[in-house]
Amino acid sequence: MFTRTDDKITTSQAVVFLTNTVLGAGILTMPRSITKAMQTPDAWIAILLGGLLIMPVILIMVKLCQQFPGQTIFQFSGRIIGHIPAKLVCLLLIFYFLVIGGFEIRVLAEVTLFFLLESTPMWAIVLPFIWAGTYLVSGGINAIARVYQVVFPITIFVLLLSYGVSLRLFDINHLRPVLGEGFLPIFAGLKSSILIYAGCEVVLTIVAFMQHPGQAVKAMLGGIAIPFGLYLLTAIVVIGGLSIDTVITSTWPTLDLIRSFEVTGFFVERLEFPLMVIWLMQMFCNFCSFFYQASLGISQLFKLSIQPVIFALVPVIFLSAMAAKSIQDIFAVGDAIGMMSIGLFLLVTVPLLLIWLLRKKGDQIHG
Repeated sequence: MFTRTDDKITTSQAVVFLTNTVLGAGILTMPRSITKAMQTPDAWIAILLGGLLIMPVILIMVKLCQQFPGQTIFQFSGRIIGHIPAKLVCLLLIFYFLVIGGFEIRVLAEVTLFFLLESTPMWAIVLPFIWAGTYLVSGGINAIARVYQVVFPITIFVLLLSYGVSLRLFDINHLRPVLGEGFLPIFAGLKSSILIYAGCEVVLTIVAFMQHPGQAVKAMLGGIAIPFGLYLLTAIVVIGGLSIDTVITSTWPTLDLIRSFEVTGFFVERLEFPLMVIWLMQMFCNFCSFFYQASLGISQLFKLSIQPVIFALVPVIFLSAMAAKSIQDIFAVGDAIGMMSIGLFLLVTVPLLLIWLLRKKGDQIHG
């Protein structure tokens, strides 16, 4: 039914769920987007600051959810701001999840097309992934979390192995001079570094499904700390291996780094293929998170059974994925998603928490 928050997940599953939701296409393009905005090799400093800024954002989201045990934002927002404003806020959130879901599946298809299946029609790559996602999402949050627990360790192993082997190309001089042009470029890169955490809004629903919501702060901060660490490592390894001039002109700089060497005598001589395969799985997980959030939102908002909603959203996701005409359009959509993410936090999460706290305080005074 639409109220299925009885489908509980463990604390470790909640950590992996948030990590796999945030860790998506960004790792393939992030070194270029931040370096392009800054024009200096200090992208790692911008990511460091971006990560430190996102931690209190996650904390605020968790604290808001803990006020309403067992309820998602789609259920409790009406108790704070009234049903009609809450419906508008939730529809905005659902639209955001549908856009970001379509974006992730399109990037997944673009990478597949570029590196593996040239000349294949785009729809022929997009549709099978959407149908596979529909099957997984139909199983509910517990089924999704269990798949994530299988994919996550493989992802981390392959990624760290690829980075470890690529260190032969690493040149510390590519990261110098540190702060050569002062702090001004850091602020230019800060926006891009915050955008890579787009999707962390799933915290507003995950907490309701946790078996032990009292551990939500630790779980959600842990869940965001893992992508934070991997993004930081990616920026250092990719810029250190390729130099900022190469990174700025590359569409997929992380894959280009791994493609630029061979490991002779190793069981896989070219590591970009295992990395690409596992990263397609990672982006698929990413897509499933947002597909599930959008389905859950419509189901709870309009009190519908979730299964028909999931199937009804398939053509919507497909249209969302196919909307962009070129790779530049896709990256523009990625930037827009990041801005929407910041806007949703400022316009939704913070006001909801403040209004709820003020109302509680008012009730205590009058009580």
